[in-house]
Amino acid sequence: MNRRTLNVVRGTAAAATAGFLAALLAAPSAQAAPGVRTLYAAPDGDGTSCTVARPCTLEGARDQARTETGRDVRVLLKNGTYQRDEPLKLGAADSGKDGRTVTWTAAPGARPVLSGGRDITGWRQNTDGTWTADVPSGVTPRQLFIDGRRATRARGEACAASTCDATKTGMTGATATGIARWQRPTDAEAVIRVRWRNYHCRIAGVNGDIMTFAQPCWTNSASGTDRTGPAWDTTTVDSTRYSGVAYFENAPELLDQPGEFVWNSKGRSVTYLPRKGENMRHARAITPHTEQLLVVDGAHDVTVSGIGFAYAAYRRPGTDEGYAGMQAGLTLTGATGPVDHAGRYYTKPSAAVTVRGGQHISIDNARFSRLGGAGAILEAGTKDSSLTHSTFTDLSSGGVYVGDTEPMPGAALAGERNTIAYNTLTRTGVEYTDAVGIWAGYEAELSIDHNSLDHLPYSGISVGWGWNQPEAHKSVLRDNKVTGNRITNVMEVAQQQHDGGAIYTQGAQPGTVVSGNYINRSAFGNTERDGNGIYLDEQSSHIVVEHNVITRIGYKWVSNWADYGIQNTARGNWTDTAAPALGGTGSVMTDNLTGLDRLPAKALAVAARAGAHGGPVEQLRTDLARTGTATQSSTEGTAAAALALDADTNTDTRTLSEAGAWWQVDLGGEQHIRQIEIWNNSATTTADFDVVTDDATVHISGKALRPTVLNLDSRTRTVKIVTSGTGRVALSQVLVHP
Repeated sequence: MNRRTLNVVRGTAAAATAGFLAALLAAPSAQAAPGVRTLYAAPDGDGTSCTVARPCTLEGARDQARTETGRDVRVLLKNGTYQRDEPLKLGAADSGKDGRTVTWTAAPGARPVLSGGRDITGWRQNTDGTWTADVPSGVTPRQLFIDGRRATRARGEACAASTCDATKTGMTGATATGIARWQRPTDAEAVIRVRWRNYHCRIAGVNGDIMTFAQPCWTNSASGTDRTGPAWDTTTVDSTRYSGVAYFENAPELLDQPGEFVWNSKGRSVTYLPRKGENMRHARAITPHTEQLLVVDGAHDVTVSGIGFAYAAYRRPGTDEGYAGMQAGLTLTGATGPVDHAGRYYTKPSAAVTVRGGQHISIDNARFSRLGGAGAILEAGTKDSSLTHSTFTDLSSGGVYVGDTEPMPGAALAGERNTIAYNTLTRTGVEYTDAVGIWAGYEAELSIDHNSLDHLPYSGISVGWGWNQPEAHKSVLRDNKVTGNRITNVMEVAQQQHDGGAIYTQGAQPGTVVSGNYINRSAFGNTERDGNGIYLDEQSSHIVVEHNVITRIGYKWVSNWADYGIQNTARGNWTDTAAPALGGTGSVMTDNLTGLDRLPAKALAVAARAGAHGGPVEQLRTDLARTGTATQSSTEGTAAAALALDADTNTDTRTLSEAGAWWQVDLGGEQHIRQIEIWNNSATTTADFDVVTDDATVHISGKALRPTVLNLDSRTRTVKIVTSGTGRVALSQVLVHP
């Protein structure tokens, strides 16, 4: 290239560069990357400005956000309570556009709360120490909160099946319970627990000793409808597993304990017996009224952050539908319907937040509290969405529901790639005790990760559905992850819900992993051999259970009992007991450290990391009996005394039935002991007995639990368990701690 050509090229390049710069400088400013559009809302908002000085209502901010294009939108909620008569509804028009997002979040330093509550005011004192207030029209107080503290619907004592005999049409016992003499028995409800189920049905009428109940609640709670569950189901109100009414509630004749209230539907009033220190002239009384507070339907690319949700109602149990609990807080509704042995048509509870068919929806740092129903539901084909870093406390029903009960939904209705992570759930299922902390139906690639769940009446986390029914054999369940969760004090014995576990699964779900979870005290202190750590129930198949720490469990640390639950693997877990081999073809247990009386450092590290924030780990206590010698007064069959020292709470000793029957462990020398754990056998046989050491005797009335824990200060070589009268001593395990 000659010099002249080079100069021409250089000149052309320079001209092009200059032209480009001139064009760039001349371009309108709108083509530059736009900033975020910020809108403000406030409880007393108005107008359409949506500025910090002139904020809008929530709906006003939503409508203004719809007009924005080409940039992110942030709606900042100023501090205060947003009283809701209906939910804030976000639909497709409220989605992020062109890769941008719409965010609803708390303004800096604010703690906004969407509330469905109604104040109950005008309290007047009665001569018996109770207080009464009129209730606004349209409001029915099923729950009542006094200064934020939940009151209890006035309730009575349990009524055994021998008195309150339930049939398909009603129940005896109106005379013996005094219900026949109540002023308004038709305001009262029977609350019944049968195994994993919970029923709440209102009394419809009393005729002599016979009570009838609201329909379709009673029919849906009884057998013979062909809609109440699998053909083998024996857990309905009229089944052989029915043992009686847990309690009747909501009658003025039952109002006898501080903190109780009763609703009078005829007088439209509520009466409350205050707790010590409560002054109803100054207290704030709130009842949940509005059912849903936020509904996201068909939207995408929406973030909700830093917002509280409180006092949302769940109205169906107060109607003639009642609460016919089937499993995990889902109920049978409607007077008619198809045969439904796999639970395909069961109904979820109402929730404060519901996401339907959402995509890329993020709920973060939310606060769910004092709810009459559930916390949040993600359903109807919600995908790639998350609920994270949120708290759930004092909920009548479950915390989180993800997915649906149809095993083979169309692509648009399939739940996929959702995440429930780093949340804290405490005291959910307060009223509907069959509800679980986190429930998932037929989901794929779901992650339930590093959540903390504590003090729950039934199971902690439940994934899968359908039992072993033909319509559920093939489903979209696959590749789910339940990892790093902290689950403590679940299957609470006082709530009388059975046959569950800290982590519960159903259905074949290849690729599913349950790993790194810390489970402590599931059904601990139970009245029967029941309540599991990880429960691979029914058709649970193709699931890997690994590297979990599972301690202080009322029954099995891992349960896979069904021969049609196949190809499950439990490996590398740490636990203080043993369990029977996994059932089902191809299921294996390998490299598990069982029967521990101390957790090794690696297990302690796994447990400490589990949960939303990590936390303490209950270290196991050394068992002095482990190396002792056991003897007993006699032996029935092969149930030898040594089976109480084998670090397995699923094997049993058993003496003959005889006067003064006994079991004893010789520790091999005098030991200073502080605690004895006595685990009754599978039939909870051992009852009314003495625990005898070399320097003390302690009497235990009634049946031993699983376990009965006895704290004492004794120096002894032997620990002996002796029946007070005639009977058997039968034990699963006895532990003696220094």
